[in-house]
Amino acid sequence: MPEPDSLTREQIRAWPKAELHCHLDGSLRLSTMLDIARAEGKIDILPATDEEGLEQALRAIDDSPTLEAFLEWFQYSVPLMQTRDALHRIAYELAEDCAAENIRLLEVRFSPVLNTEESLELQDVLDAVRAGLREAEQDFDIRTGIIVCGLRDRYESASMRLAELAVANRHSGVVAFDLAGGESGNPPKQHLHAFYYARNNLLNLTVHAGESFGPDSIRQALFYCGAHRIGHGITLAQDSDLLAYFVNHRIPLEVCPTSNVQTHVVPSFEEHPIRSLVDAGVPVTVNTDNRLFSRTTMTEELWRVHTRCGIGADDLVEIVRNGFRYAFIEYASKARMLDEIRHDLPARASTT
Repeated sequence: MPEPDSLTREQIRAWPKAELHCHLDGSLRLSTMLDIARAEGKIDILPATDEEGLEQALRAIDDSPTLEAFLEWFQYSVPLMQTRDALHRIAYELAEDCAAENIRLLEVRFSPVLNTEESLELQDVLDAVRAGLREAEQDFDIRTGIIVCGLRDRYESASMRLAELAVANRHSGVVAFDLAGGESGNPPKQHLHAFYYARNNLLNLTVHAGESFGPDSIRQALFYCGAHRIGHGITLAQDSDLLAYFVNHRIPLEVCPTSNVQTHVVPSFEEHPIRSLVDAGVPVTVNTDNRLFSRTTMTEELWRVHTRCGIGADDLVEIVRNGFRYAFIEYASKARMLDEIRHDLPARASTT
């Protein structure tokens, strides 16, 4: 029997969950990578030619000294995502894998500009991903949404094209606009006009900020870009006034603990600031970031937060509820989902 305030993986896996920060191009199946690479004559781009070897090779990502070095590993996934069939399959399989661990709501993010290196146009890319997700919704008990990412290391004109794409599809699958990529030297305010366009067209906004850079990046994401949520945001605690602002205005963080450890923006799970953020009253959600590169699942992330980051059972249940509370879906659907999961989550996990 677990201790009174302890949970098991099986309990967590059974809970209904929402995933708000999951990169499509970081969440492929190993078998799918190999299938596509062989079919398209791209096997030479991979560091191994079988699943065991590929899994072992990808473990080296844990030695990435910086976030930017971590992002270089996408050189193995993005070239395999250049056709409609590949994108459809990868999106479908991601939703299938999420549904298998009782994720009821999945927000998938990616930057379609990275998938236009061969013959596809931006809209083609988005259509293929959306088709894969919609097929999965028909087959499994899961709802999905797409977050289109601008890239902070590119010119704002590229971000504007992506913001226009997101707005044009906001009634057909796209739920938000984001800014992703290495933070250092690429402040959010350089993409101000793209975010203004998205915001002026009533699109939800989230920004990667405060991951490998300090609170100033978070401030820019909020006050220049108008972000409704912050991706990562783990340096928030370095600014007490900003921390209080997040608490008072109920601004949520999309925290991805395993990714933070891999990119060395925190030294270990035990030293991750998530405990202090929860204690301060910040609305925290827990997410995978990249299921492939972080070799993780939502169940595993919540388990690590519980067993290694010091998050008690009751707080963990609240984090799970936050995933639904702060999802980019219409209010009526959100209220309905929160009511549905109320029957599937313990009122007080520490007493179950």
